[in-house]
Amino acid sequence: MTNTPWEASSGLYKKLAIGSMVVSGTGIVLALIGANTHNRPLMYTAMGIIGIGLVTHMIGMGIRARDARAWRVSQGLVRPRPPRRGKRNKNTPGDTP
Repeated sequence: MTNTPWEASSGLYKKLAIGSMVVSGTGIVLALIGANTHNRPLMYTAMGIIGIGLVTHMIGMGIRARDARAWRVSQGLVRPRPPRRGKRNKNTPGDTP
């Protein structure tokens, strides 16, 4: 892994991070316009847009954590998680399709 998380991150994380900034920025601009023009519906819409940006940001953080864990497993720094209960390995001998 490189020194900066941005260089080492996946394309999906980069898209989500930039997308969340754009959506949140759009919401902030709309909220400022709504506040200066005393347009309450625009302000409430802007709050929803900011919320969508925050949710997108949280999803991106989850993707980044998943990528970081996969890297640590590939480097042998942590053990892989055991399979969940009820999940069978399809490559075990004796299984019939």
